[in-house]
Amino acid sequence: MLIDEANITVSGGHGGAGLVSFGKMAHSGPDGGNGGDGGNYYVKAVNDITLLNQFSHETRFSAEDGYPGGKNKQNGKNGRDAVLDLPIGTTIINRATGEAILELNEEGQTELLCQGGKRGKGNYEFRGPRNTAPRHAQPGLEGERKEVKIILKLIAEYGLIGLPNSGKSSLLNEITNAKAKIGNYAFTTLSPNLAVFEGKVIADVPGLIEGAHQGKGLGIGFLKHIEKIRVLLHCISSDSKDALKDYKIVRDEMGNYNKLLLDKKEIILLTKSDLLDKKEIDMLRNKFKSVTKDILVISIYDWESIEKFKETILKY
Repeated sequence: MLIDEANITVSGGHGGAGLVSFGKMAHSGPDGGNGGDGGNYYVKAVNDITLLNQFSHETRFSAEDGYPGGKNKQNGKNGRDAVLDLPIGTTIINRATGEAILELNEEGQTELLCQGGKRGKGNYEFRGPRNTAPRHAQPGLEGERKEVKIILKLIAEYGLIGLPNSGKSSLLNEITNAKAKIGNYAFTTLSPNLAVFEGKVIADVPGLIEGAHQGKGLGIGFLKHIEKIRVLLHCISSDSKDALKDYKIVRDEMGNYNKLLLDKKEIILLTKSDLLDKKEIDMLRNKFKSVTKDILVISIYDWESIEKFKETILKY
């Protein structure tokens, strides 16, 4: 199952401690070296939506600590930087403030998340005319530490949305090589399915129900994925008792979650059209003409309707 949210703790490396040391010869002065800086922690956008699955086993990540200073004014090595790979479309939120810190929207994008701690100075750095034999050194500073929430919002050209059991997964399987689970019951799809159609990513977003924006059903966990989708393919089952009501339920949930979702380009797909006769289909289509002109009647058992669907969405 795809993990699309996780709470983790990330830290930069601790700065290495400076050393208190004196040369071996009589009356030798201080020679304690400085520690090394702690490593920085970076995040990098990678084209792999499964990367959040790593957080099911580990939730604490830290860059390498700086090494301590040595004798004879030898400075410790800096800690190695660390990079955490995250999927493209990841938003990183500071759990303490709720503020979005970073968004990773392009492959290869690399951002500093936690600064490593500064090195501590050795006693050689503290020598002076008034204190020729300092017996203290700095311990080095802790690296920056952040408790963050990682949220993946799928980036796709097209998104199949609608109530549960409205034919989304079946349609995805028909036009791509996807093998999404299908069945005649609600919530067959428990996590988003992705596939590629003519070089463009198409997402099957799990079905939404009334109250989804308040967390009912699969709720907010999947409403967020619609934010990154460019064209919405709104699936409505033709055999529904009230197709317009079904449409309104999904639109209301989207608007209650984020009103900007209502401005996205949308095509209405009247699915499972093989279950109705031509007269019933025409009546259903007319009901939606007051909503939009972008309406397609489609059935996975009707080759011509599938081909028309493919041609239409490529125009967008």
